[in-house]
Amino acid sequence: MFRRKWLLVVIVLLIIGGGASAYFARRGDPGVLVTAEGIQKRDLEALVSASGKIDPKKTVNISAQSMGRVTRLGVKEGDRVKAGQFLLQIDPVNAEASVRRDEAAVMGAATGLEQSKASLQSSRAALENARQNLKRQQELSAAGLTTRESLEKSQTDVEMRESDLKAREQEIKNRETQLNQQQAGLASSRHTLTQVRFEAPFDGIVTRRNIEEGENVMVGTMNNAGTVLLTVADMSVIEAEVEVDETDIPLVQMGQKAKITIDAIPDRTFTGTVTEIGNSPIQTTGSGTTRTATNFKVVVTINEQIPDVRPGFTCTAEITTATRQQAVAVPIQSLTVRELVYDAQGNVVNELRPPKARFQFGPAATAPAPTAASRELKPGERREEVEGVFVMRDSKAAFVKVKVGIAGERYLEVLSGLKDGDQVITGPFESVRSLYEGDLARTAAPPTPQ
Repeated sequence: MFRRKWLLVVIVLLIIGGGASAYFARRGDPGVLVTAEGIQKRDLEALVSASGKIDPKKTVNISAQSMGRVTRLGVKEGDRVKAGQFLLQIDPVNAEASVRRDEAAVMGAATGLEQSKASLQSSRAALENARQNLKRQQELSAAGLTTRESLEKSQTDVEMRESDLKAREQEIKNRETQLNQQQAGLASSRHTLTQVRFEAPFDGIVTRRNIEEGENVMVGTMNNAGTVLLTVADMSVIEAEVEVDETDIPLVQMGQKAKITIDAIPDRTFTGTVTEIGNSPIQTTGSGTTRTATNFKVVVTINEQIPDVRPGFTCTAEITTATRQQAVAVPIQSLTVRELVYDAQGNVVNELRPPKARFQFGPAATAPAPTAASRELKPGERREEVEGVFVMRDSKAAFVKVKVGIAGERYLEVLSGLKDGDQVITGPFESVRSLYEGDLARTAAPPTPQ
C-alpha cells in the first residue's frame, strides 16, 4: 500500500512536468523588449563648446615715461572716458627745466655757428687779397722791379690764407653738428615734457588704476617694466577668448558662427564670429610629468555691444562647425560597434549566436555583450570593427553597417546604410549592447501622454 501511494505521487509529478514543458514549448521566445524609432530627416548642427573669458579687442596700458610725483588725477577705476580726455598729471618741474636748458644750448650753438660763418667770410676776403698781392709781385718780379724775398713772402701768405679758410670751413661743419645735437636734445626734452600729462587714447573704460595722487612713479628699464598707471579698454568691440581642446581644433575654421553666453549676464545669448585660431598650444604651469589637456586659444568677436560687460567675465562659446539641412538622422544612443568577419570577396560571414542558457529556477543570468567569435579564421577571412545600428525587420534585429557624418546634440547624420521606413532600435542601452544578428525583438508600447 505504501509503495503504491509513492508510485501515484511520482506519476502525478511527471504529468505536471510534462505539461509545464509543453506550455513553455508552445509559448516560445517572446523576444527582447526594445524601443524603436523611425528614421527621419532633420536639421543638424555640429557644435564645439569651449569656455574662456571676455576681453576687449583693444587695451592700452599707460606707463610712466619719466620719474616724478603724480600731482593730479582726473579719473577713477570704472570711469568711461572720451578720446583726448585728461587722465593724470606728473610734476612737470624737472621736464620744464630740461626744456629751458636745451633751448639755451640750442641758442648758444646757433650763435657760435653764425660767428663761424662770419669768420669764414673774413678768411675768404683775406685769401682773395693775398692772391691779388701775389699776382702783383709776380708781375713786378717778371719786370725785375721787386726782390725775390717779397715774392716768396706773398706766396707764403696765400698758403696761410688758404689753410685758414679750410679751418674755418671745418669749424662751420663742427658748429652745425653741435647745433643738430642740441636740437635733438631739445626735441627729446620737449617730448618728455608731453609725457607728464596723459590723455585718453580713445573712447573706452578705465579698467584699472594703480596710482594715487601724491605717489611717485618709476620709469621702466630693461629688467623692470616700470609703473603701469592706468589701463584703458575699448569696449566697443569685445571678444571671447576660449580654450578649445586639441581634438576639436581641426573642426574650427575662420568665419564660423558662434553663440556666447556670459555667466554674469544670465538669460541672454550673443552671436559672434571666429576671428583668430591659435597655432601654438596654451602653455600650462603644470609641474612634474603630469599630463595635462592640450588646448588652443580661439578668439570669437562678438557682433554686438554689451553695455554691462566687464573684462574678465567668464563665458562659454558654442561654435557651429557644420550644418546639415534635412539630413537622415538617427539617435546617438542607437549607434553601436560590432566586430564582423569578412571573407576574401568582402562579404559578411554570419556567425552563430552562443547557445542560450537552459531553463532554470531563480533569476535569469544577464546576457553577455557580443564579442568576437573564438573560432579561427579561414584563409582570406579577416575581422573588422564596424559602426552600425540595429533595425527591426520581420520582428527581428538586423545589424546594418552605416556611414555617419556630423553629430548634433542628440542625433547623428547617416550618409549611407539606411533607407526610408527603417525602424532603428534605440534602447535600452543594455539591450542594444547585447543584441545579436537575427535576435527576436518586440517594441515597447509608446508612453501614455500625461
